[in-house]
Amino acid sequence: MRTVETDVYEFDELSLVARGEVLQAAREINVDFDGWWDDVFDDAKTIGGILGIEIRDIYFSGFASQGDGACFVGRYAYEAGSVKEILEYAPVDGKLHRIAKGLYEVQRRNFYRLSATVKHSGHYYHKFCTDISVYGDGRNGKDLVTQTVEARVTELLRDFMQWIYDKLEEEYEYLTSDEAVIETLRANEYGFTVDGSRCVYV
Repeated sequence: MRTVETDVYEFDELSLVARGEVLQAAREINVDFDGWWDDVFDDAKTIGGILGIEIRDIYFSGFASQGDGACFVGRYAYEAGSVKEILEYAPVDGKLHRIAKGLYEVQRRNFYRLSATVKHSGHYYHKFCTDISVYGDGRNGKDLVTQTVEARVTELLRDFMQWIYDKLEEEYEYLTSDEAVIETLRANEYGFTVDGSRCVYV
């Protein structure tokens, strides 16, 4: 057996070239585990509740392949005050404002009696891999659901799925950014060989 002594450097002590090597090797350090998406999921479920969407599950794949996307399964029904609450919860998010106002308008024109179920279908997880069934509640409710109404509700629910995917992609891009990776390396006090080729846990 041999004992080899190696000088260990903190990230900020490395040369610029060595730092680049470390960043490439550690690029996935913040996303190499299940659950990095939990904050986005929790926010989506909170916003869904405001909009009247009860989200049971969220599925996604990403972020650079054909067929990537996000979808959810659950139920939708009218939620009073949703537009006002969304404006307060996310005051600068124009996409959410448009979805909330769109759902309100289609409900208003149909006496606030529309509801929908959302199921996953197919082998992918983008917004079009969903079966969305729209219903009219109460007496003669089925007469409310024209093709135009069904198409509008479906479009808005899928727009919210796209919003979820966009937020997941934003989170992924942040967590794999130089800034976030360096923050993790510093916080965990990782050490490296002088050329940055090997991480030493100290």
